[in-house]
Amino acid sequence: MSPTQRKNIIYSLVLAAAFLAIWGYRQLSQPSAAREVSNLKKIALQGTTMGTTYSVKYMDARGRNFKPSVDSLLEAFNMSMSTYIPESEISRFNQDALLKYESPFFYPVLSKSREIHQKTGGAFDPTVGPLVNAWGFGPEGRQTPPDAVVDSLLRLVNYDSVFFDSISICKMQKGMKLDFSAIAKGYGVDVVADFIADKGIENLFVEIGGEVMARGVNERGEPWRVGVNYPTENPDEQGRAQAIVSLHNQAIATSGNYRNYYEKDGIKYSHTISPVTGRPVRHSLLSASVFAPDCMTADAYATAFMVMGLDKAKELLAREKGLLAYFIYSDENGELQTWASARIEDQIKILATP
Repeated sequence: MSPTQRKNIIYSLVLAAAFLAIWGYRQLSQPSAAREVSNLKKIALQGTTMGTTYSVKYMDARGRNFKPSVDSLLEAFNMSMSTYIPESEISRFNQDALLKYESPFFYPVLSKSREIHQKTGGAFDPTVGPLVNAWGFGPEGRQTPPDAVVDSLLRLVNYDSVFFDSISICKMQKGMKLDFSAIAKGYGVDVVADFIADKGIENLFVEIGGEVMARGVNERGEPWRVGVNYPTENPDEQGRAQAIVSLHNQAIATSGNYRNYYEKDGIKYSHTISPVTGRPVRHSLLSASVFAPDCMTADAYATAFMVMGLDKAKELLAREKGLLAYFIYSDENGELQTWASARIEDQIKILATP
């Protein structure tokens, strides 16, 4: 072997050793998300709450099971928020004119509702409860009210007539009722997620009735993923995902009119009742998925956007920089189309072409 060949071999070995040293250093100094969670135990909890199901997943080095605590927390939450429980806080307020809070849940949801009510120009309004019941989407069951009844109940829809502080709430109009169904599940997600996070857990996923909060990564060190359902009335296709969304320390909530409706005398009535007209909405927007830092905000805006429709929802998104959305709508030819905020386009993988 010539001196030149020997020199080239030594040079190549030195380069290879240097490369391996740099690679090893990077692996040690910058551990991947997968390595960080590899020694953690995945815990999965399931149950029922608020007339639907819940799912909680998290990674914990100690393998702690928080299901009894989560169930107790959600039971207390339901006793505050549910209009289906006669002795709940909201039910007692709906029957009376004044309520002094007994739980820590009532005031935060009132405050967030006031904020979103103002920002949406009244499209989100928790006092729409009597109209929700009148149209058959509340505890009183299916029915189609006469116009005179709708117009009469519409006078009771005015969240500005509800006065509250951190201690109590009162209403100025007799017969006015609150309904938190458009925000309660999202708030419940936040309550559970905060409870889990307070235990020192950084990687978690909480879902209640399709509303989700995800923090950190899953057991593979990847972003948590959820599906957005294809908007269809066909029972054979319900549950089919139209898109898969990756979540990066975000909440997502979806509202749509394609599933929760009833039909009477050949007319379909959607569950989204406009606080402005007092009647079920009719427009091209079929599904609104909203991304936000917390699920209470995402849940409320998803409902508000279904009231507002596509164009007005886009206008609000342009003003509210902390909100992002993914819409499925019907164009002028009846074909399904999609629209997404620019900042989340790379988080969405379309599975089915509308």
